[in-house]
Amino acid sequence: MQEFKGNIVDIKNKQIIKGILKVENGKIHSILPNDEVPDQYILPGFIDAHVHVESSMLIPSEFARLAVKQGTVATISDPHEIGNVLGRAGVEYMINNGNETPFKFFFGAPSCVPATTFETAGGEIDLEDIRELFKFPRVNYLAEMMNYPGVLFRDEGVMAKIELAKSLDKRVDGHAPGLRGEDAKKYIEAGIETDHECFTKEEALDKLKYGMKILIREGSAAKNFEALYTLIDEFPSEIMLCSDDKHPNDFVLGHINQLVARAVEKGCDLFNVLQAACINPIEHYRMDVGQLRVGDQADFCIVEDLKNFKVKQTVIDGNIVFENDEVKFARIDAALPNNFNCSPINSSQLKVVNTSNKVRVIVVEDGQLVTKETEHILKSEHGELLADVENDVLKVVVVNRYFDAKPAVAFIKNFGLKEGAIASCVAHDSHNIIAVGTNDDDIQKAINLIVKEKGGISLANGIEEEVLGLPVAGIMTTESGEKVAERYESLDQRSKELGAKLNAPFMTLSFCALLVIPQLKLSDKGLFDGGQFQFVSLYQ
Repeated sequence: MQEFKGNIVDIKNKQIIKGILKVENGKIHSILPNDEVPDQYILPGFIDAHVHVESSMLIPSEFARLAVKQGTVATISDPHEIGNVLGRAGVEYMINNGNETPFKFFFGAPSCVPATTFETAGGEIDLEDIRELFKFPRVNYLAEMMNYPGVLFRDEGVMAKIELAKSLDKRVDGHAPGLRGEDAKKYIEAGIETDHECFTKEEALDKLKYGMKILIREGSAAKNFEALYTLIDEFPSEIMLCSDDKHPNDFVLGHINQLVARAVEKGCDLFNVLQAACINPIEHYRMDVGQLRVGDQADFCIVEDLKNFKVKQTVIDGNIVFENDEVKFARIDAALPNNFNCSPINSSQLKVVNTSNKVRVIVVEDGQLVTKETEHILKSEHGELLADVENDVLKVVVVNRYFDAKPAVAFIKNFGLKEGAIASCVAHDSHNIIAVGTNDDDIQKAINLIVKEKGGISLANGIEEEVLGLPVAGIMTTESGEKVAERYESLDQRSKELGAKLNAPFMTLSFCALLVIPQLKLSDKGLFDGGQFQFVSLYQ
């Protein structure tokens, strides 16, 4: 029998007792009061209530090795990123790789692959695929229903997926940025139970009113914690915490434990915060994860204090998986499935004909996935429209990576680059290649670096070229999280030296092709208005 000593945090009864926690056969055998314990705190393991593992650029087995360092024991993971590249086979790759670790991955069956018909994806997941995925033991929910227009209009195919999930007693996750009032009510009445896209408190309150649970998201690009954290004390049983998308350099610094520390620092009730971080996901998603009670699976972490939540030890099913800064389970030798079939481009393919020099411009906002639209008058040369670096209106390009096609080109504001270009094949949700830059030559180089690697993120500036290859579906690598974080940090910092003013330029770039989040986006097929849900002309 194992013994763990410390200040034991009882979230449900809102008390902390000094004691000894005894574990036998992977379960908590007993919790005994004892005054002679070290000055440390034992609490249920943290749970990320909504995350795309792929955004860490790590396969699940490597993601797990970083997560346990932060006291995370389980995730609710939507694998639609790899689904868009490889279809159901990609989702099964994630499930099988995750199962090779002690970490508890609960994957969803993706509901919207491809996300829309207005872009080119590499895979499709239909109703029968979802039915087959639900047969896996820990596929316990229908992943975020991004097609909210389809829900509002009760599209037959959309509703069939929701009804299948309900018939099998599975949860249904939402995705409805900006949806308010009667539209929010109608979306929720269709059977959708959660949303992680709220970026104002007013929106969250609207959805809570109609019975939806709200996930407070703080990722590398989308940062909604400041707007929403007061909901933790106001609706303690209805709130969960999530990262959604977290790049590796941020992930090595912290995970859900970071949000817990911030919420406590803001003055939120400790037990309400821990309920959101550790208990509510288990109860909502019916996860077989322990809550630090006698008879539960022994899934918990030990932290130094209840201020910084620095993790000393993580335990899953009674096994110590992290201790003394060391992960206790081995790395996995994983396969490298991919779907990448485009050829290198040339800079002549990036020219924009001066049909009109007044153009629509995508406007990005730091810390948000939503974009806005503005217009700008561009200079032209030899009948070609040019980027306006001085006024921060740069060229943005999306290249179809599944077969050779003409690149889609538009203009974007607020990236801040003064030189060079950056590019990424992590481009939600279809994961075509997306690039932004000050000139065509560097954009071409950055794109072709990714083509050569069959996936990755890159930077080019004159003769300077740097790339992080991502050989698994073009969006992940089997390398260690620490190594990937170091290489990603190098690219991130260099992009900022070239003028990028966003907190996470690569992450923000990755969402500029995500058509299901308003307003103006760019797919491989053209400029798209997410409000009207239709293509629009570049020219005004």
